[in-house]
Amino acid sequence: GNLPTTPYTTNREGRGPAWSNSLFEDAAEFAFGFRLAVDKHTEQARELLVELSGQIGDNLVHELLTADQYSEAGIAAQRERVRILREKLASLSDPRARRLEVLADYLVRKSIWGIGGDGWAYDIGYGGLDHVLAQGRDINLLVLDTEVYSNTGGQQSKATPLGAAAKFAMAGKATAKKDLAMLAMTYGHVYVARVAFGAKDAQTVRAFIEADSYPGPSLIIAYSHCIAHGYDLAYGAEQQRLAVESGYWPLLRFDPRRAAAGEPPLKLDSGTPKVPLSQYVGNETRYRMVQQMDPERFRQLMERAEQVVKERWAMHEWLAQFKPPVAEKAELEPAAQK
Repeated sequence: GNLPTTPYTTNREGRGPAWSNSLFEDAAEFAFGFRLAVDKHTEQARELLVELSGQIGDNLVHELLTADQYSEAGIAAQRERVRILREKLASLSDPRARRLEVLADYLVRKSIWGIGGDGWAYDIGYGGLDHVLAQGRDINLLVLDTEVYSNTGGQQSKATPLGAAAKFAMAGKATAKKDLAMLAMTYGHVYVARVAFGAKDAQTVRAFIEADSYPGPSLIIAYSHCIAHGYDLAYGAEQQRLAVESGYWPLLRFDPRRAAAGEPPLKLDSGTPKVPLSQYVGNETRYRMVQQMDPERFRQLMERAEQVVKERWAMHEWLAQFKPPVAEKAELEPAAQK
């Protein structure tokens, strides 16, 4: 949502998202700081649980430490255990019990999300985004991809597509859109999804559920129509559908858990392109103004854009068939001490 309002609220139990933001293009690092802080508090809570197990009860401690919390039911069960824990702690005089009372809520898994636009993810904050994904921690990053710097007036970003006009590229951007999803996939340990709610809402919901359940870094790139695209946004869902059906915006999910099982980690959720790219771009002023200014240049840009769509689709299709070899599980030897 736009400040000073937000879309977040609480449920009947008073629970809801804990929300904050940074004024800088550093959503990944900002969220990563929350991840580190939550992990440290959780570590302290778990240590205190073990220390107080004799007074709390070994069975409850064991259940709290080993709970599977990657489902709504699992989290609800853990919250009930924490409630029981608090009742037991209230009867203890040990000073460590007071500290554990403060930290008890950290025994319930926290889902950390960093949210930003393409100006952050593709451009200004890409170094931070890449660094955070590389750390392997359980964090989720959501990119609302409008393909321009929407909040500063519609300047081009590396997400701006080939042939589209934007500030600093009024004659039509001469290079293809950066494939952020493919870059993230090269790590192998990052969950990656490209979604378009207007084209396939079930795939979008599935991607969010999978990203949240994945115990590592996740990146979701969401098609986000914008006034800078130059059309009536009442037709945004239809334009998202055309983006997908033209092959410009392939829907996909890359899940490292499938690779670990010997299955192709990449799944394509959209079919082979079935409408011409011109049907998609023809609805948007950001393309039409380039055509009006220089028809020949626009023709050349569109020829190249169509080729990029074909090349990237072929690459995605090939990767969706790739089955990586299953690694043998081996104990990691400790580093040599110097």
